[in-house]
Amino acid sequence: MNLAALRALQRHPDFRQGVRDMLPPSLGLAAWGLVTGVAMVKSGLTLWQALGMSLLVFAGSAQLASLPLLAAGAPWWVILGTAFCVNLRFVIFSAQWRGYWGHLPRWQRLLMAYWATDLAYVRYIQRYPGGQPAPGQVPYFIGGAVVMAVCWHVLSIIGIVLADSVPTRWGLGFAGTLALLGMCYSLLTERVLWAVAAVAGLVSIATYHLPFKLNIICAIVVAGALGLWLERRRHD
Repeated sequence: MNLAALRALQRHPDFRQGVRDMLPPSLGLAAWGLVTGVAMVKSGLTLWQALGMSLLVFAGSAQLASLPLLAAGAPWWVILGTAFCVNLRFVIFSAQWRGYWGHLPRWQRLLMAYWATDLAYVRYIQRYPGGQPAPGQVPYFIGGAVVMAVCWHVLSIIGIVLADSVPTRWGLGFAGTLALLGMCYSLLTERVLWAVAAVAGLVSIATYHLPFKLNIICAIVVAGALGLWLERRRHD
């Protein structure tokens, strides 16, 4: 994309709307990025390992779920399996994204998929609930993605660099948790989703004693099976 195209994109009204819509949750996202940056270093990763994980993985929940496993020396298949299960929600999200982006070139879809995070999905669905392509959707998505990427990566890098200077008593982890709770609440729009979320929480607590954070996988498997069963019953 040349300079003229970038300037035109910045002036696009939907791009600016995407920026404005992503600004309110950016504070919680920034806190979550800072928490993740600090956690990576305190889990034993080197500076370059933490930077690489932040830029390449770009998934806070998967990063935080895998860090204790890395520190505990868990088998690689447990680490990969946990990260995969934590990110299974993006498979569901992608089915929704396809309705909007299916007509775009593959290279563009792959590029946009990197930025298609939870918050991007929530804001996008709220803005365009129809599930069909419409003018201005791509600029809107890019506008939100710019804010999201800047907040996440900048604060994550700050957390990595200043990890030893950030006291744990600040409670930044709780701020990140609040940001995730707010995002999850906005997705719970049906009784089925509330039931699935409640079961996931209960299973996670009931299996908390399992090693290597396997309670997360148990919660995902049980909640996913329940969601599929309830969905089939509703359509029968």
